[in-house]
Amino acid sequence: MATAKPAYRDMTDEEEADLQAEILADPDHPELTDEQIATGRPFAEVFPDLAESIRRAEAEPEASRERVDLDGDVVAKFRATGEGWEERINQVLRAAKL
Repeated sequence: MATAKPAYRDMTDEEEADLQAEILADPDHPELTDEQIATGRPFAEVFPDLAESIRRAEAEPEASRERVDLDGDVVAKFRATGEGWEERINQVLRAAKL
């Protein structure tokens, strides 16, 4: 029975040294200094609105795609309400508490 090759391999010491040299030489992405690290603030403190939207997105149940046969006139009425009509159908069904 053949053994599967790993999806990665460890870097050699030479490859690691080359990579570290490239990191140090990159002017667009310098390493943080100890002072910068000490004055760092949490993401949620710096970007509260964005952090909240991420939290909400993670908390929302995952949507599933299902096929549901609906009467044409019902779909037409929801479509006429504009963008987001599918979500409005979902809200109506959820409110029905079936």
